[in-house]
Amino acid sequence: MLTCRDLTERASDLLDGGLPLRARLSLRVHLTLCGMCRAYVDQLRKTRRLLGRQRLDAPDRATEDDLIERMTGRAGLGGAAGQ
Repeated sequence: MLTCRDLTERASDLLDGGLPLRARLSLRVHLTLCGMCRAYVDQLRKTRRLLGRQRLDAPDRATEDDLIERMTGRAGLGGAAGQ
């Protein structure tokens, strides 16, 4: 019998549909018996659906340069990172 930890480690694989039949069935049996894991998988499914709807635009050049400077600690050195 699978544990809740086993299920959480394989939940993404289950939602992706890439598991062999035996593994899928084991996970489904656990989900039938465990309400907490059902809630976990449901929340994971909803989160993926919402993130899939988000439009992610690349930042403009100034924002990108500022971010690079902040991440590398080069703020105020004049010029973008790597130059």
